[in-house]
Amino acid sequence: MRVLLTGVAGFIGAKTAELLLQQGHTVIGLDNLNDAYDPTLKRWRLEQLKPYPNFQFHQVDISEWDATKQVFEAHLPYDAIINLAARAGVRQSVQDPWVYIATNVTGALNLLELCRLYGVRKYILASSSSLYGNNARPFREDMPTDQPLSPYAASKKGAEALCYAYHHLYGLDITVLRYFTVYGPAGRPDMSIFRFVRWIAEGEPIQVFGDGLQERDFTYVDDIARGTIAALKPLGYEIVNLGGDRPVSLKWIIETIENLLGKKAVWHTAPRHPADVQATWADITKARTLLGWEPQVSLEEGLRRTVEWYLANREWASKIAL
Repeated sequence: MRVLLTGVAGFIGAKTAELLLQQGHTVIGLDNLNDAYDPTLKRWRLEQLKPYPNFQFHQVDISEWDATKQVFEAHLPYDAIINLAARAGVRQSVQDPWVYIATNVTGALNLLELCRLYGVRKYILASSSSLYGNNARPFREDMPTDQPLSPYAASKKGAEALCYAYHHLYGLDITVLRYFTVYGPAGRPDMSIFRFVRWIAEGEPIQVFGDGLQERDFTYVDDIARGTIAALKPLGYEIVNLGGDRPVSLKWIIETIENLLGKKAVWHTAPRHPADVQATWADITKARTLLGWEPQVSLEEGLRRTVEWYLANREWASKIAL
C-alpha cells in the first residue's frame, strides 16, 4: 500500500510508520515538529525511520491548506490516509484551546477534503478515550460523547463529526480509533509513565495529581500501531476502541516502576485537575470482532521495555524537557 501518515514523528505515528515500512508498504510522512513537547524526541524517532528506502518525510502543518495540498499532490496516488497528527494533552488544551482546534479539527477537515478531491477511499482518524468523560465503565463506542471535559476532547469530537459527514456525503470509508492512554519506549514526555520513569531513575520527586488511585486503561504502543494498521481494511464507517482492557491505578504503575528500577519514589501531590477523568476502561469487543485485534503486550512487559529503553538512552533522555 501507499499511505500518507500524518504525525509521523509522534509517539504513535512513528511506531505505526515503522510497522508499515517493515511490511513493505510506502509511507509518506508529514509532521510539523512543533514544540508542544521537546522536539528532541521527535527527531530521534524520525532518525529510526530514515534508513527505510520506502519512507519520505515532509515538515508540514496539516492545518495549513496550501502547504498540505502541495505535498499531498506531489506524491499521488494513495491507498489510505492515516491521520495521527494532533495536539495532544488534556490539561494543556485548557491553557491554549485555539491550537487544538487548528490541528485537530481544521487539520482533519483539510485531509478529508483532499480525500474527496483526489479519490482516496480510506481514512483513519486517531481519536481519544477522553471523549467518554465520566461515563460508566467499561466505555463502549455507542455511549454518548457529547459532554467533553476539555477543549482537547471537544476537538476530537469535532473531528469525529466531520468524519461521519464526509462518509455520509461522499462515501469515504472511515475508521475512527479511540486510543486509551498509550505508553511505551520513546513515549511522550508530557505523559505520566515517561515522567515517572525519568523522575524515579534520577532520584527526583514525582508529581501526582490527586491521590494516585485514579485508574487508566494503559495500552502498549506496538499494540496500538498493530490495531491502527488492521483498521486499513474496508469497514464503511466505524468507531473502534483500542485499549488494554486492564485498568490499573497510577499508584500501581509507580510501584511497578520502582521495582523495575530498584528505587523508591518521593511523592509530591497536587489537586486533581478538573479536566481529568477519574477512570478509563475500554470495551474492546468491536476491535476483536471487526479487526481481529486485542492487546498482546502485558503491562508488566510493556513497563519493563519502557524502563529498558530509558536506561539505554539515558544520556540524552534524562535531559528532555518535561
